[in-house]
Amino acid sequence: MTALQGLVDECHQCAGLFRLGRDVEAALTMVDVFEGAQQSLLTAGAQTQQVWAQLLTQMLECQERQDWLGLADFMEYELMQLLEQPSS
Repeated sequence: MTALQGLVDECHQCAGLFRLGRDVEAALTMVDVFEGAQQSLLTAGAQTQQVWAQLLTQMLECQERQDWLGLADFMEYELMQLLEQPSS
């Protein structure tokens, strides 16, 4: 398994925890996911990094409002898509 696939799997698992209402456990996993995403996107192009910054802001806003389903959606769809796209 590649590092990227491991990160995508961890992202999917974290989103699932949020959907199940296990927000404390999910929040701990989310920190690892965000750190991994940050490392993975360091070499990406400026546009991809800008999308990552906007996405991170939206996800943190969801966390602040305790919108766990919204946060799960961002992680499972937008973040996974961003991680899986070829580097720009």
